[in-house]
Amino acid sequence: MPTAAEPTPSSASPRAPSASPPPAEPGAARPWARAGLVTAPVLAALATLAGLGLTGELAGQQLLDPGPVVRYGLPVVRAVHDLCAAGTIGLLVVAVTMLPDDGQDRFALRGLRGRVVRWGGLAACAWGASIVAMEVLTCSDITGIPLDQPGFGRQLVFFAGQIELGQIYLVTLAVVLLCAYLALFAGRLTTAAWATVASLAALAPLALGGHASGSNDHMNAVNSLAAHLVGVTVWVGGAAALLMLVLPGMTGSVGPLRLDRIAARFSVVAAWCFAAVALSGLDSAWLRVGGLRGLDTRYGVLVLTKTGALFALGLAGWMHRRVTLPRLQRDPGAVRPFVRLLAAELAVMGLATGAAVALSRSAPPVPQSVAAGPHAAYRALVGFAPPPPMSATTVFTEWYVDWLLLAISAALAGVYLTWAARLRRRGDAWPWWRTTAWAVGCLLLAWLTSGGPTVYGMTSFSGHMLMHMMLMLGVPPLLVVGAPVTLALRAVPARADSSAGPREWLLTVVHSRLNQLLSHPAVAGLLFSGSLVVFYSTRLFPLAMATHTGHMLMTAHFLVVGYLFAWSLIGTDPGAQRSGYPLKLLVLIMTMAVHAFFSVVLMSSSTVLAAGWWRELGITDTAALLHDQHTGAAIAWATGDIPTPLLALAVAVLWARESEREARRFDRQADRDGDAALKDYNARLAALAARAGGRPGERREA
Repeated sequence: MPTAAEPTPSSASPRAPSASPPPAEPGAARPWARAGLVTAPVLAALATLAGLGLTGELAGQQLLDPGPVVRYGLPVVRAVHDLCAAGTIGLLVVAVTMLPDDGQDRFALRGLRGRVVRWGGLAACAWGASIVAMEVLTCSDITGIPLDQPGFGRQLVFFAGQIELGQIYLVTLAVVLLCAYLALFAGRLTTAAWATVASLAALAPLALGGHASGSNDHMNAVNSLAAHLVGVTVWVGGAAALLMLVLPGMTGSVGPLRLDRIAARFSVVAAWCFAAVALSGLDSAWLRVGGLRGLDTRYGVLVLTKTGALFALGLAGWMHRRVTLPRLQRDPGAVRPFVRLLAAELAVMGLATGAAVALSRSAPPVPQSVAAGPHAAYRALVGFAPPPPMSATTVFTEWYVDWLLLAISAALAGVYLTWAARLRRRGDAWPWWRTTAWAVGCLLLAWLTSGGPTVYGMTSFSGHMLMHMMLMLGVPPLLVVGAPVTLALRAVPARADSSAGPREWLLTVVHSRLNQLLSHPAVAGLLFSGSLVVFYSTRLFPLAMATHTGHMLMTAHFLVVGYLFAWSLIGTDPGAQRSGYPLKLLVLIMTMAVHAFFSVVLMSSSTVLAAGWWRELGITDTAALLHDQHTGAAIAWATGDIPTPLLALAVAVLWARESEREARRFDRQADRDGDAALKDYNARLAALAARAGGRPGERREA
């Protein structure tokens, strides 16, 4: 559903509060809720079988046919798996971010919210069971060995322990079981939030091991699939969770819950999901269909089916915004029109899920392997042909767009500008230089992750070091100067009920013990310098270069560690208890000294780092690799020396300003109480002197 603004206290009428709205009567809406929840999985399974039959995947064209049980069962189990994943994530997201507590404790887990979290835990158990079924059926499908044939058990053990896809299923199963445990035994909402994080993290292995992992331009294909999975599961699962709220035995009466508020909150989330699904689906379709001619194929028919379903869902969201949500907000008892449209929406989602499963097991019209030709192996590894030698010009002209990170950069800039504009419309001031710093930081992040630094960062050590240092020392200080937490706390309204929204969760994270530990200058400096040494002295660097997972984790780690280090020195956002400025300067000097020492050691090294990766790229000239490595070390040294005096100057300026504020505060206090503090201090000194010297005429004893 496209976004619909949630009512806030600031938008309420200034008149005296009216009586609470009458409870809703959900009885008439319950048949529609049941119909939507039952129809979605049935349509998903039917669409899966119809799609695979359309593409010929069920015609037994494999060299080794495992039999009809596997041939028909695997796609159906995959559809069930996707729906269970969506149910788990949707229930947990709705409970953690949208439902209020039955009492007044915002982070308690009881009553309806507790039941929804438990339902999410049960859905996670079903999700885990479907993963086990997929592991077994996929092994049979790949090997061509029927389930009842002798020796299949040994093949299954080998598949799960030695084959990458089998290992991915095991990792996903472990994360899903952790999610189920946290959700079933959670005592507070924070534990349920960790279960939500685990459920979303379980999607990452599926994206890495899905059909996109072997695609042409696999980096963007995997990123698009990951964004697609997150958007679809939150959207579909959230819609199912809203329908479950009106079922008998689940919640009782839905009236006191103010379904209008919950639906408005979900509408905002659904709008972001719609954008993520549409953009990632467009990117994936472009990579596999290739153009309009590709739509005139059986695979293209499935793509058009998903596109039509997405269009229908967008239309349903528009109707929610224009018709059902305003009516529900005027009359919280008008549940039936909203539930009826939501049930139809969920049925369409089931149809789209089945089409997606069929697409994942179908061959696209565009071959997803790199065509033979010059630098074919090189392009298969990095996604593009070898760039020209790096220079001051080419580092700005060469591009390899990472659409996911580019979209994240644009979203960060857009949300920040929206919040700043909201303050200005309200009449509140927000410094223009903070907005400028944040915008420049987002632009720099987009260039680092999609421009020359990424192109050369994957093909040369010097380019990699340029990207690394700028991610740690270039982008984070600009983002810290933007003070995003302060802006968010001023622009995002607090929840009127006892639910936990974005503002409440932001405050929880900012004031958490973990954040207090990580943002301490000593800990942040240790993470900054220690991770630098560990990353390049272990196998982490080769893994980051050779695997997409390693590359994404490396990028996230550099940004987070750099942000923590910069915030611990010059951050003004609320958070952990502030450390003294002498300690900040000492940590800055020691951290940059370790950074410089590392650069000198690397500059004098005679060992090529990640030598296997360069050999895979066809770069075998050891002397040239060492020269480039020494150039990268010089870049690391230079990029460390440039921000150090700037950070030191910023710390000194903040120190001086704090001293001035303290002096002015003492002066104001002295004016109010006649300098009572100074008089009291002088009196204490006089008393101490009197006790030390004794009274006049008295003999002092030893």
